[in-house]
Amino acid sequence: MKKNIRKDKNLNKDNFRKSLDFKNTISITKLKIFLAIIMLLFFLLMFRLFYLQIVDGNYLSGLATSQQTKSEVISSKRGNIYDATGTPLAISETVDTISINPQKITKPTGNEDTVAYKELVAKGLSEIFGLDYKDTLKKVNSKNSVETIAKKVEENKIKELKQWMKNNNITVGINIDEDSKRYYPNDTIASQVIGACGTDNQGMAGIEYSYDSILKGVSGQIVTSRDASKGEIPNSVESFVAAEDGYNLNLTIDIQIQRIVEKYIKKAVEDNNCEKGGNCIIMRPSTGEILGMASYPDYNLNDPYTPTSYYADNWDKLSSEERWKRIYNMWSVRSISEMYEPGSVFKLITAATALEENITTTDKTGDFTCNGIQVINGNTKAQDVKIKCWHYPSSHGKITLRQALMYSCNPALIQLGQRIGAKTLYKYYNAFGFFNKTNVGLSGEATGYFHNLDDIGPVELATMSFGQRFTITPLQMVTALAAEVNGGYLMQPTLVKSMTNVDTGEVITTEPKSVRQVISSQTSDKIKDMMHSVVTDGTGKNAAVKGYTVGGKSGTSEPIAADKSAGYVASFAAISPVDDPQIVILVTLYKPTNTSHSGGTVSAPVVSNILSEVLPYLGIEPDNK
Repeated sequence: MKKNIRKDKNLNKDNFRKSLDFKNTISITKLKIFLAIIMLLFFLLMFRLFYLQIVDGNYLSGLATSQQTKSEVISSKRGNIYDATGTPLAISETVDTISINPQKITKPTGNEDTVAYKELVAKGLSEIFGLDYKDTLKKVNSKNSVETIAKKVEENKIKELKQWMKNNNITVGINIDEDSKRYYPNDTIASQVIGACGTDNQGMAGIEYSYDSILKGVSGQIVTSRDASKGEIPNSVESFVAAEDGYNLNLTIDIQIQRIVEKYIKKAVEDNNCEKGGNCIIMRPSTGEILGMASYPDYNLNDPYTPTSYYADNWDKLSSEERWKRIYNMWSVRSISEMYEPGSVFKLITAATALEENITTTDKTGDFTCNGIQVINGNTKAQDVKIKCWHYPSSHGKITLRQALMYSCNPALIQLGQRIGAKTLYKYYNAFGFFNKTNVGLSGEATGYFHNLDDIGPVELATMSFGQRFTITPLQMVTALAAEVNGGYLMQPTLVKSMTNVDTGEVITTEPKSVRQVISSQTSDKIKDMMHSVVTDGTGKNAAVKGYTVGGKSGTSEPIAADKSAGYVASFAAISPVDDPQIVILVTLYKPTNTSHSGGTVSAPVVSNILSEVLPYLGIEPDNK
């Protein structure tokens, strides 16, 4: 019995040892698995850290920086535009932009209070700034972080807003940020030349557009680091880049001369019922400086989207595209963008070419014969072309070059053109700048449109000799005329006299630039003398100014056969004083529909009126007492 008990005890001990061995085996296995998992996780963690820091480090670093960095733009101030005397033409006034942070417009006491509070804010803002209440409430309830309420707000409205905020104990959620507004003190004066700015202070036309990058300056920036709660990170580096204000521009335009020009151009358009308006340029021939440049109809620079005069005809019936086309046409600088046939004013170019080439002289008796009609021979008699003198059925008979210009005789100039030849004429057309833009510094400039030299036949040679069947811009014409009377030098026309860096005070001045000498001073003197005869004894008598010597040339260009609706263009070019011209002026009136369309009748009196005020204003002493 005892033996059996011992055996049982020994058996239990063996079983217990086996049980312990099995448990130890399980624990070691689990431990190994656990350690393997730990090692695997550690390896994955190390791999992830390597990937984040090495492989994806630059991206994450940049992402963190962008989240922690607050960048604030410092607006630059747009430069002002002045006339030649320092009178402001375009200025930037300090105004403000009103914005809100919808999420900050809340009442802490509950949702119902917040709803009423937002309605209060929307009502106040809409009443102060004249906005639609529903639209304003929609912005106040927006989920966006920022909503713009009003731009270009004047000071009186800002005071009203601040008082309203104080009365209603509103301290957060409404922002007042400084901005600038473009303002034009003279409304319509020199509107096409100056051009206007949009609501974003971006130039849209004229000087404002062409010199936009110079006028607007360069914006600055403040960069700071912020933590997750938008608080400033201690010891972080703040970056500051100062704004560079735009340059101020001084134009060659004199506002008093501009006013005179605009007054008489408007009157001429209205008196002669010029269905397509009018244009005038006054230039200082010795320097190429443009003292006045005007078109009518004009427009209000402070309200540039409102059409004026014939641009507004049938406005309500136009499509959106047609309306924009009208507005762009209204903004355009017609002196450089609208081409026309110069007519008999261009005879001065033909005459200068002949004199310079020694083909004729000013007063050779019987040099030309006018029978009232000039026949241009074709290949057969049936193809002959007859070009009438404006004096037809009468004729001028035997005349000199001076008389041909005085009487504006087409047959005489046709004969002169035939002597010169197309190749030589084109050489001088190119020298006078008709084949290229003047590069006056305004966008949208066109250039002359002429026949190809190889395509010029007898008829083309005849018509271009007296200024028809090709087109140029008024500025090309007046620039060439300046070269004819200033001693023969083609000057670069200029509109910007100087640019001033308002930050440093540096002034960049535009110096007169001679492009090339086209004719000799002797030929120039002869042209001036013949122009004087046109005014004293020829078709330009209406351009005379009491007390001053004036030279000129009339022009009347017919509408081309393909577009009779274009109407006639009546023009007159003039210089004064004759011996030493201080002014060259060109007046063009488009489609006059009253009693006359002749340049000597319609445009010459306009030149006389303008010169009678401009010459004394410039301090030019009378030379014809």
